[in-house]
Formats: sequence, C-alpha cells, structure tokens
Amino acid sequence: MTTVSEDRLGEGFADGDEAFLKEAYRRWGSLVYTVAARKLGDAEEAKDVTQQVFVGAWNSRKTFDRRRGSLKTWLVGITHKKVADALSRRTRHVRDVEAATAAAGVSPQPTEVAESVLDHVVLTEEMDSLTEQQQLVLRMAFYEDLTQSQIAERTGLPLGTVKTHTRRGLMRLKKRLEVDGEAHR
Repeated sequence: MTTVSEDRLGEGFADGDEAFLKEAYRRWGSLVYTVAARKLGDAEEAKDVTQQVFVGAWNSRKTFDRRRGSLKTWLVGITHKKVADALSRRTRHVRDVEAATAAAGVSPQPTEVAESVLDHVVLTEEMDSLTEQQQLVLRMAFYEDLTQSQIAERTGLPLGTVKTHTRRGLMRLKKRLEVDGEAHR
C-alpha cells in the first residue's frame, strides 16, 4: 500500500477501511510519537498519547475533511490536543496531591519509604470501607482522571449524587489521614 497517495489514503481512512488506518499508522505513527515524546518528556506517556491519537482519529474519522488539510496534518493537530490534555491531567494531578496533603496537614516533603507504604495501606483499607458508589466515583476521578460530569455520564448517576459521593468519600479519607497524621507526630 506504499504507493497510495496521501489524498487516497485520507479518503480510504475517512471511509472506514481498516487497511488505510494501518497504513496511516505505518506512515505517521513515529511522527505522532516523536511530537508527543518531545513535548511530554516521557516515553510511556508518549506511547499512550500516540494510541489515543489513532483511536480518537479512527473513532471520529467522519469529521476528517480533506478540503481543510491532509490526513497527516489532521493527525498532528489531534496530537497537539492530546498532548495538551496529558499536560493538563499532569497539572491537575499535582494540584490534587498538593491539595490533599495540605488538607490533611501532611507535609509535602518526601516521606520515608516505610511511611509511604503505611499511608498506601491505610488509604487502601479506608477506600475499601467506603460505599460501593463512593469507591467507584473516587476511582474514576483519580485513576481515570474523569471530571464529575464525565463520571455522571458514564455511570448514569445524577451529577449531584456524584458530587456528594466525591465530597463524602474525600472527607472520610481526609479524616483518616488527619487521624494518622496525629498518630505519627
């Protein structure tokens, strides 16, 4: 398929022919990865972004318009958006960790390995004691980096219920960290 023109490749991709998806990845997968790796400075995160770009492009292939640019240009544009999303998640994660440590009165300085393992065990136990819906909401927020609106949409729960589960779950975890923080002082 190396003799296929960029125009034909874009057309076949937009039409949903998987052979054209494979060819697009063969031609521009390394370009997408390189752009992501340079901007993110993390090879594993760049691999994730590369996958997100091609999956996202494939899922929204009907929106590709050859008159506005080539498939390559469209993929690079998606790459920049996915990189920005990754950087935003990274910033949000740092803010969340800082806020949680500040709220719990825990020093943001590096802790001893034993203390950090203990904290992990304590938080895991406390998470397990939350209601099933609180666990689900907090796991989706922290591990999948979803907003409360996205969690509500994905779970079918009303947004107010998601907010309540988040607040109550976090308050319970905060209380446990405060109790443990006092015990270690």
